[in-house]
Amino acid sequence: MADAQALDEVVRFTSELIRIDTTNRGGGDCRERPAAEYAAEQLAGAGLEPSMLERTAGRTNVVARIEGTDPSADALLVHGHLDVVPARAEDWSVHPFSGEVRDGVVWGRGAVDMKNMDAMVLAVVRAWAREGVRPRRDIVVAFTADEEASAEDGSGFLADRHGALFEGCTEGVSESGAYTFHDGTGRQIYPIAAGERGTGWLKLTARGRAGHGSKVNRENAVTRLAAAITRIGAHEWPLRLTPTVRASLTELAALYGIEADLSDVDRLLDKLGPAAKLVEATVRNSANPTMLEAGYKVNVIPGEAVAYVDGRYLPGGEDEFRSTLDRLTGPDVEWEFHHREVALQAPVDSPTYAKMRAAVQEFAPEGHVVPFCMSGGTDAKQFSRLGITGYGFTPLRLPEGFDYQAMFHGVDERVPVEALHFGVRVLDRFLRTA
Repeated sequence: MADAQALDEVVRFTSELIRIDTTNRGGGDCRERPAAEYAAEQLAGAGLEPSMLERTAGRTNVVARIEGTDPSADALLVHGHLDVVPARAEDWSVHPFSGEVRDGVVWGRGAVDMKNMDAMVLAVVRAWAREGVRPRRDIVVAFTADEEASAEDGSGFLADRHGALFEGCTEGVSESGAYTFHDGTGRQIYPIAAGERGTGWLKLTARGRAGHGSKVNRENAVTRLAAAITRIGAHEWPLRLTPTVRASLTELAALYGIEADLSDVDRLLDKLGPAAKLVEATVRNSANPTMLEAGYKVNVIPGEAVAYVDGRYLPGGEDEFRSTLDRLTGPDVEWEFHHREVALQAPVDSPTYAKMRAAVQEFAPEGHVVPFCMSGGTDAKQFSRLGITGYGFTPLRLPEGFDYQAMFHGVDERVPVEALHFGVRVLDRFLRTA
C-alpha cells in the first residue's frame, strides 16, 4: 500500500504543478516544458530514465517505462496531460495558479483537469522505488502537451513519431473516471469510462451576394448561415446505444431495482433520476453551435458568414453524423471538419476493467462501480492509433455536494486532499495487480 510519504507527495506535487502556468490558449500558445522538467525530475528520482520529446520548442512531453516482472505480459500505458485551459484571476476566490492548500483542499487550475492525476502517478512511482516494487506488466508513463487543443504537439506527435516508446502497450488509463458520483439518495456511484464520443468540430461557411444594407437581398450570407445554425440547434438526434452505454444503463437500472427497458431509453433515464447525468449525453450524437463570425459594418451585407459547431458522435455514428449535417446545412452552406478525432469503445468485461473495479471497491466498499461513456474526449483518441484501448480511471473519493463535472474548465477548480489520498491508494492497488 502507498506509504505516508506518497500521501504527502501527491498533495505537494499537485500544488507545485498547479503553480507552473501551462495555460493552453490554442494556436500553439502554450509552454509545457517547465512542468515536463518537473515531472521528469520526479521520475528520475525514482530511478527511471525519462525521455523528453518535442515537436515544437517548449511543447514538451515526458515518457518513461517501468519494467514489469512478466515479460510475456502486454504493457499498460498510464498517461496524463500537463496543459490546462485559461483562467481569469479576477473570477476566482484564490489565484488560479497559486496551488493554495486551504482547509483540506488544493485550489487552482488543473486541480481536477488533470494535474491531480499527474501527481498521483508521480507519487505512486516514487513510492514503488522506495519499496522496491515492480508491477506484473511493463507500465509506460506519459505526460503530454497540448491535450487542451489539437494534441498535435502532444499525444498525436508521440503516436505518430515515437510509437516505439509504447511497444507492447495494448491498454491505457487516463482521466475522467472512478470518481464519486452522489445521486442524492445516499448512493455513491463510481463510473469508470469505457468509451468516448468522437470529436467533430465543424466550420460552416455561407456565401452570398455582398451589398448595401438598405437593399433587398435574397442571397444574404448571414441569413443563410442563421437558417442552417437554427436547423442544427433544433435537430433531435435519434437514439443510438453502444455496448458501453447499454452496459451502463443495465447496471444502473439493476442498482435502482428497475427494469432496464432499452426500448424506451428516455423513460428509463427519467426513472434513474440524478444518475441519468452519467448517461444522457451519450445516447445520441450531438451538434451545438458555439461561434459566429460575419460582417464588418452594420450597413454592409457581407458576402460570407462563418460559424463553428461542436459536434460529437458515438462509436459507429460518424456516417449518420455526416449525412445529417449535409441535410441540415442545406445547399447554401458548406461544412468541413475543423478538427476530427475518432470515437472509442473499450470492453467492460476485460480483466483490466475487473481489476479497476476491484481496486475502487477495496477502498470504497460502499460504492457501486458502473461503466460509462465520456461525452467528450481525451488523449486516448490519439493513442488508439497505436492499437491501445483506453479507459478513464482517475480515482477520487469526493464529498457530497462537490460538483466534479463543474470543476472541469470552471471557476474555483479544486480537489480535496482526502480525494488525492484515496486516488493514490486506489491507483497503487490497481497498477500493482494490473
